[in-house]
Amino acid sequence: MSLVSSLACKIRRIWSTVVAVVAMAVITVFTAAVTAQAKPSGDDPSGYAQRDEVREFIATMAADHDFDATKLARLFAQAQTQNSAIRAMSAPMTAPPKWFEYAPSFLSQERINGGIAFRDRHRALLERAEREYGVPTEVIVAIIGVETFYGRVSGRYRVFDALTTLAFDYPRRAEFFREELKQFLLLTREWNMSPLSPKGSFAGAMGLPQFMPTSFRRYAIDFDNDGRIDLWTNIGDVVGSVANFLSRHGWQKGQPALLPAMAEANEAKRAVGEGGLSERREYLAWTAINIAVADPLAVEIDPHWMAALVQLDEADGPKYRLGFNNFYVLTRYNRSRLYASAVWDLAQEIARAETTQQSQASRSAASIVAHPDRATRESPRRAPRSTHRSPRATTRPSAPSRCQPRASCQVRHPTGRTS
Repeated sequence: MSLVSSLACKIRRIWSTVVAVVAMAVITVFTAAVTAQAKPSGDDPSGYAQRDEVREFIATMAADHDFDATKLARLFAQAQTQNSAIRAMSAPMTAPPKWFEYAPSFLSQERINGGIAFRDRHRALLERAEREYGVPTEVIVAIIGVETFYGRVSGRYRVFDALTTLAFDYPRRAEFFREELKQFLLLTREWNMSPLSPKGSFAGAMGLPQFMPTSFRRYAIDFDNDGRIDLWTNIGDVVGSVANFLSRHGWQKGQPALLPAMAEANEAKRAVGEGGLSERREYLAWTAINIAVADPLAVEIDPHWMAALVQLDEADGPKYRLGFNNFYVLTRYNRSRLYASAVWDLAQEIARAETTQQSQASRSAASIVAHPDRATRESPRRAPRSTHRSPRATTRPSAPSRCQPRASCQVRHPTGRTS
């Protein structure tokens, strides 16, 4: 039986090699004609389809995933080198910004107000996602707010161009981006999309939640059950996909992500090191070295919860917080402690605004119940309608209002999405 299995494996390997060789031959035959029809641009005058490493990639896609090699060669002949993407990825490494430099743009009043408006506009979808995945509505909104300012800045690059450029012209991370390019081609085939259509960031992240192709295929969902997944214009799919991502990475309903900590300076510095983020250990272990949540009454903490100490540098010196499981989950979306902290703080501002609105509404309702005559006294009295008509009155109709509901002056609600 083992001999038969071994023989079958050898036959499959030989067949894959034959398919790859044939694919390479087909690519070589058709490349000249294809590239003549699609003029390349950028620093690649011969066209991507002419390059050996691209031909090898095409052959692998044909052998492993049953792509048509000729069609892929034609597609790569249309790829355009994005030098700005290379420059962005190659920017000199500098020390990460301080928290007081990083946070203000993400915690501006404009972004908070945008989050409140987004939550109010899509409340039903957000509440459904919270029920199904356990992720608070304000956290979902904050992710979208930090990633793309609620869709205002979702990327202007053709994703295929960006990924092709970084896969073959950015050696330092070529392996990563070739995998993402493979996932992108599989994604567009699965959903019957032209690979030249989707727009995204210079790194190939897509839609309002900025999913890379691997995350798109793994975590994006059809939340409104319309038979397709659209992370650019379908808010239901956006909301559901963000909630699904966080849930799949272990979000714990009802638990905090980040809480202010009391910490002895020397112990804290030793714990966080140069990176500003310690390893995770049980909360009980932190309290043993006099590092604890600043307000123990704010939330009930299980002593066995895992937590990391997070350093956030304010203008007057370092401040410390304890990041629990849900903080770790936020860092799966983006590995930066500053990013995860900004998402959590923006979420808290949005939640605080919700609480304030509810409190004001409750006080207003209580006032009306306590003083029912006040609303009557304070409401303006309408003057009695006169039945007298002046003999000089005319029956000529007035000019039409500029706000009449006709096509030219209907109120149009912007999506907030930009290319």
